[in-house]
Amino acid sequence: MALIDLTHLATPGARIAVRVTPKASRDRIIEENGNLRVYVTTAPENGKANAAVQRLLAKAMGIAKSRLKLLRGDTSRDKLFEVDP
Repeated sequence: MALIDLTHLATPGARIAVRVTPKASRDRIIEENGNLRVYVTTAPENGKANAAVQRLLAKAMGIAKSRLKLLRGDTSRDKLFEVDP
């Protein structure tokens, strides 16, 4: 799986808005017109899809997943993450 390079977003305090599609055929991140779309194979139950999105974003950004905090969108497809120092 080839990931998109999101290291430019890994600055402390940066907020990243994403649109999530759970139960996809494969894990991937796509940038369309400046918007990020994240596809994960995990089903949206008990926060598993949120954890998969966090893990995938952190890997693409080259940071630890503990540095990404979900600010908004726990049960929504539109989510907002923040990078902690």
